[in-house]
Amino acid sequence: MATTPELIHSYISNGLECTHLHVEGDGQHFTAVIVSPAFAGKRPIQRHQLVYAALGDRMREEIHALSMKTLTPEEYQG
Repeated sequence: MATTPELIHSYISNGLECTHLHVEGDGQHFTAVIVSPAFAGKRPIQRHQLVYAALGDRMREEIHALSMKTLTPEEYQG
């Protein structure tokens, strides 16, 4: 089964509390805007690690490229 933006959306939202989540992609390359209170006080690499944890092995097996913009709710509204 091909990976879709909707699948990636569900993987992330099931593993990470998000107040906003938007995923786009063409089946190979994906971009995501992820807004989560879990990102508060975290550096960008730590935020990405939280997303990778939510994706689990899918990041290696299904998703070839994912570009992320990770924001706290305050950063997103600002």
